Amino acid sequence: MISDIFENSILCKKCETKMNKVKFRKNGFVFRAMICPNCGEKIIHPLDEQEYNKFVNLKNKEFEVKMRLVGNSYAVSIPKEIVSFMREQEKMMDEMVKLCFEDFGKLSLNFNIPNENTRIIKAKEYKLIKNNKPVVYTKEFYDSANPENKKSFIIKKSKKKNE
Repeated sequence: MISDIFENSILCKKCETKMNKVKFRKNGFVFRAMICPNCGEKIIHPLDEQEYNKFVNLKNKEFEVKMRLVGNSYAVSIPKEIVSFMREQEKMMDEMVKLCFEDFGKLSLNFNIPNENTRIIKAKEYKLIKNNKPVVYTKEFYDSANPENKKSFIIKKSKKKNE
């Protein structure tokens, strides 16, 4: 039987202290790692790192897919590469997914929703600066629980006569 290397004690290569098992999240992925309590040296599990690199490669790829009319709805084909990756990640393909109209020209399809209480809140701020002074300031706010309350504020600074 093959055992996982992380099931054994591992000594830090810098200070030879016994490393501790930890888990951390990055972009929705849970990484298994070993961290040295003395110097902070970290070793990420190679399989987790490999899966994450596959994800990054897929994420950076752009696919052209067809949209077809099927009955009273439209269907979009999902490339086999993406479906295969999701199956490897043990996502259930027969479950319902959430589709939302995120912005003009942008749809969002969410496969991995842990529970109905999941909520996405986004806030963006932009400043247009001229001569080291803010001229235009915008704020955008989005709440997935209340998409009808999406707000954008544009604040223009008034020019003073002596400027």
